[in-house]
Amino acid sequence: MSAPTMEERKACWGARDEFWECLDKNSKDESKCQKLRLSFESRCPQQWVKYFDKRRDYLKYKKKLEMEGYVSPETTGKS
Repeated sequence: MSAPTMEERKACWGARDEFWECLDKNSKDESKCQKLRLSFESRCPQQWVKYFDKRRDYLKYKKKLEMEGYVSPETTGKS
């Protein structure tokens, strides 16, 4: 696999940003973002898609921690 060109990288990042924006607006119904997901997957290398998916999950978790703080499993009754 060769490295993506600057134009390919910009297209990938743009597709990712559009998809993430759609997810933010439609958090209750992610099916509305399916076309953008397909565009994102077609414009980015597969490894990048996996990385960006994990990155989004991490950023959402980080934001939640910053807003709510850490809750230990003992406090919530979960182990």
